[in-house]
Amino acid sequence: MELIQKAVLVGVNLNQHTDFEYSMQELANLAAACHVEVVGELTQNLTRVNPSHYIGTGKIQDVLSLIAKKDANMVIFNDELSPSQIRNLEADLDCKVIDRTLLILDIFAERAKTKEAQLQVEVAQLSYMLPRLIGLRNSLGRQSGGVGTRNRGAGETKLELDRRRIEERISALNKELESLVAHRQTQRKQRRKNEIPVVSLVGYTNAGKSTIMNAMVELFSPSAENKQVFEKDMLFATLDTSIRNITLQDNKSFLLTDTVGFVSKLPHHLVKAFRSTLEEAAEADLLIHVVDYSNLYYEQLINITNETLKQIGVKDVPTIYAYNKADLTQKKVPDVQAEAVYLSAKQRIGIEELVGLIGSHIFKDYVSCVMLIPYDQGQLVSYFNEKAHILATEYEQEGTKLTLECKKADWDKYRHYVISEE
Repeated sequence: MELIQKAVLVGVNLNQHTDFEYSMQELANLAAACHVEVVGELTQNLTRVNPSHYIGTGKIQDVLSLIAKKDANMVIFNDELSPSQIRNLEADLDCKVIDRTLLILDIFAERAKTKEAQLQVEVAQLSYMLPRLIGLRNSLGRQSGGVGTRNRGAGETKLELDRRRIEERISALNKELESLVAHRQTQRKQRRKNEIPVVSLVGYTNAGKSTIMNAMVELFSPSAENKQVFEKDMLFATLDTSIRNITLQDNKSFLLTDTVGFVSKLPHHLVKAFRSTLEEAAEADLLIHVVDYSNLYYEQLINITNETLKQIGVKDVPTIYAYNKADLTQKKVPDVQAEAVYLSAKQRIGIEELVGLIGSHIFKDYVSCVMLIPYDQGQLVSYFNEKAHILATEYEQEGTKLTLECKKADWDKYRHYVISEE
């Protein structure tokens, strides 16, 4: 019979931070995602964390009382603990000690489906474990199974490896990842060569990025049943970057990419391991920042996402906001504003408006005109059929008459064939 995991949450509010209350609520959600029952919570206001125990040593007794009172068998801390803090807390609390980072790594390990995501998670886990081998070994001896030990490829056997073998494993995984990253970069180069605009969905975890992607695929590629991406109302449902080609009614098309969701205090091991995946956003022509508008803390979540984007080097990319789940509030949907759309992806309300806003950003360098191309320039007609959006084709005595929308660069280059423009 599997041991029921009951946890007490402990957090330190440094200098009265405004995001603290939400980060504790989120810690409870993260614990629930790991099938851990939260039975109590204890917080402390400090100007700096205690280097030896994270919380003030006077608070240790309060935590012990709470563990006894609630019959808890683990304590989860709201920050990443140092190796010595884990050791000291394990010794004083005499139960399993988990920090926020290990909790998030655990969820990532459970959710990773593709080879690349699994490799990235394992690199992050091993990098986290390397300096913490002693503390974690004690923790595993204290209670086998459950959160912090369930990780694929990172359970007790991994911790029996010595430091050198773990370092060798990290090195081997990184080599394997490099080849996958190189493949992705080749694909990105090809996309740039084809001049297809790339639009990237970014945002907090569980804001509805995958639901928006599925709604767009459904609307513009109704026959593409197998193109749907996994969506579920849970933290980190999507860890794998998905790319879908969205072709609009007027034949203009763009690539839509879905990225891993962010969370406050996203562990730096994960940011580093997932950097190649997150770079999809840095290379985009436009970002859609998806926001769960029904979340009371949505403004804080926007700030956390923006900070994380900055951290991974995503800057100066034009951004529009998709305020999702707006139907759960008093807001009228759909509502389009200058750089934002209030919508409900689940109800499929506001998706066309969002696509309209996307189009106004990525297709603004298109020119509508009529060209008359001599018959001996047949290759140019083929070029425009492939690269422009042909609205009508007529065959005149002097050549092929095309009514089209084309990029301004093409219009400049072949303007001597233009006979009229709109």
